Amino acid sequence: MAAVQRKPQGIWRSIFRLPIWLYRLHLGWLLGSRFLLLTHVGRKSGQPHQTVVEVMRHDQATDTYFVAAGFGRNSDWYRNIRQTPDVVIAVGRRVTPAHAELLSPTAGAQELRAYAQRHPIAFPLLTRFLLGYIPDLTDEHVEQVGTSMPVVAFHCD
Repeated sequence: MAAVQRKPQGIWRSIFRLPIWLYRLHLGWLLGSRFLLLTHVGRKSGQPHQTVVEVMRHDQATDTYFVAAGFGRNSDWYRNIRQTPDVVIAVGRRVTPAHAELLSPTAGAQELRAYAQRHPIAFPLLTRFLLGYIPDLTDEHVEQVGTSMPVVAFHCD
C-alpha cells in the first residue's frame, strides 16, 4: 500500500492550486472551515510557499486542525514542515501561526478512520483518487494506511 508518488500536473495542478487564489483575493471564507491555506517555509529555498489542504477535523477545545498528506510523505509541503514545523494557517477569515505535529501512523490512521465515518461518500472517492485504492480501515490495517497517508496536527498558537 503506497500513496500516489506523482505530484499533480497539467490541468490537475491548476485545479489543486485554484483555492490558493481564493485566499489571495481574500475570498478564503468561501471555502468555509473545510479547507485551510498553509504557508510553510521551503526546505531548500527558505522561501515561503502556500498550499491548500482539506481539514479532516478541527478540535475546538485544543484549537488543533488535522489534515492528511494526500499525496503521501513526498508531498512538498509535508517534507517542508518536517524541517520547519512553524507555519501560518488561514481557515476562512482567520489567519494564525501554528506548529505542525506529525502524528504516528497509528494515530493518523485513527483520524482517517474517524474521517471516513463522518464522510462515507467523500472518503472512498478521495482515497481512490489519491491512493489508487480504497483502504481497509480495520484494526489490522490502520497503521499501513497511516503510513501511506500521514496525518498532521496543526496546533494554533
